[in-house]
Amino acid sequence: MRIAQIAPLTEAVPPTLYGGTERVISWLTEELVALGQDVTLFASGDSVTTAKLEPIWPRALRLDGTVRDPNALHNMMIEQVYQRAGEFDLMHFHLDYFPFSLMSRQPTPFVTTLHGRLDLPEHQPVFATFSSIPIVSISNSQRRPVAKSNWVQTVYHGLPADLLTPQPVEPSYLAFLGRISPEKRVDRAIRIAQRCGMPLKIAAKVDNADKDYFDEQIRPLLSTSGVEFIGEIGDGQKSEFLSGASALLVPIDWPEPFGLVMIEAMACGTPVIAFNRGSVPEIIEDGLTGFVVEDETSAAGAVHKARSLSRAAIRQRFEERFTARRMAEDYLALYRKLIDAKRARPRLATV
Repeated sequence: MRIAQIAPLTEAVPPTLYGGTERVISWLTEELVALGQDVTLFASGDSVTTAKLEPIWPRALRLDGTVRDPNALHNMMIEQVYQRAGEFDLMHFHLDYFPFSLMSRQPTPFVTTLHGRLDLPEHQPVFATFSSIPIVSISNSQRRPVAKSNWVQTVYHGLPADLLTPQPVEPSYLAFLGRISPEKRVDRAIRIAQRCGMPLKIAAKVDNADKDYFDEQIRPLLSTSGVEFIGEIGDGQKSEFLSGASALLVPIDWPEPFGLVMIEAMACGTPVIAFNRGSVPEIIEDGLTGFVVEDETSAAGAVHKARSLSRAAIRQRFEERFTARRMAEDYLALYRKLIDAKRARPRLATV
């Protein structure tokens, strides 16, 4: 099968450090190639892949200070893919709703995985306008704000089975991993750790958009006893970081579409304590891979219960539910379904 994967240009595929969407695209692309598919990846030129790379811009936009209007380059990329659409059996976009209008005007089957939140008011008219476009959700909860859209499948993210593994270290702290922003609520994680009398290690990036929030509201909390701010870390550091944690805290305050950090922790056998928002109850099996909680008090209670969970069982559930191979196989089945549906569609007779 000739498949085009079209990635955002914001980060390389895979990204050097933080970049959840681009990492998922990389894992999917590599698994599709490993399964014998003919894959072309449209991405930034500093991407690394076993697929055919079509470099749209020399460098990831987050690292290129010369680019002030990323939408211009993404529009150019969509046009380039449109002009080459006949070379592929299916095109898989990861660019939100931006390809909908142009791609609906050409015959090659295409699908879009939506990686972000969909609960903003302006999303309603967009998805109502393009109600027939096939889209994939990364959790069932992600669909709720635009439930009447043409959802063709939910495909949970997966990561390579050997990317993150349990390490032989004694768990001794609580962990927060990912990004510092108002919706991620690292302030809650700090208070939960204080309630439990446990140290908290924070491995997180601070985007420019969140710098004021970090400086004004979070930085003062980092001087709290037992709190260690590590900063942004890459995949090579995550196994040790997560294996050394008694639990990963995910005290979110927004409708999380998926939450990659949860399955990263599971890959290391680490229990996850997450607030009941968005995808959390779909990803975390309460009492098996962690605990789904409603507030800081119940989170603190879950920290003590987490010690009784089997870290080997958590790793096993990761292998059963959240590997990149499972993700790629799910997508391949969907691609075939979309291609077959396109072939079966009757053509109007012409005179």
